[in-house]
Amino acid sequence: MKHLAPFLIVASVALLTIGGGVILYRAKRVSSVAASPDIATKESKQGDVHSRGPANAPVVLEEFGDFQCPPCGGLSGPLLTIEKDYATKLRVIFYNFPFAIHQHARAAAHAAEAAALQGHFWEMHDLLYREQAKWSAVPDVSQLFESYAEILKLDVPRFRKDVRSPQVEVRVVRDEQLGKSLGVQNTPTLILNHRPLPSSSLNSESIRKAIDEILATQPAR
Repeated sequence: MKHLAPFLIVASVALLTIGGGVILYRAKRVSSVAASPDIATKESKQGDVHSRGPANAPVVLEEFGDFQCPPCGGLSGPLLTIEKDYATKLRVIFYNFPFAIHQHARAAAHAAEAAALQGHFWEMHDLLYREQAKWSAVPDVSQLFESYAEILKLDVPRFRKDVRSPQVEVRVVRDEQLGKSLGVQNTPTLILNHRPLPSSSLNSESIRKAIDEILATQPAR
């Protein structure tokens, strides 16, 4: 066995080096959303997403959001105005990324997905952000969310059932897993044409500037 000892030592060192490299790679990948020059999500390519705007729009804005996140709520109004102003030049995609520190964030994501099953995701999305301060402060949001479903003229008994369904939870988890795979750590996280916007640019003026810069490079239509 003595003559095998040097080979065993070399093999052990090699395995440790490879293992360390894998760990380092994973650590770097988690933080890459803030620096990566090109992020292309599988879902955005397939079209299986909640989106507004034409599929062939020259600019695609993807958001990972938490319905109870105050910065997300504060940005929702400006983003809606940006959508209207850029019209057919902009497509917006939303992914759920609820944080456990927000008591009702997951329930809100479920409400939006339950509304989506009746074809009204965006109406619920906008209503949840518009009413964020109200439902965030109540201990039990179920009745309030059902009242929102009624306002949107949804089938409320179906909505009540869907909110608790595995199908809705699977959809929320899928969005979360996508975000984690891209290194998303905060909300709102915005990705413009597969390139993440820095946190310092999460305001109307900076977003418009970034969109205009992309449009300036596009051929005239």
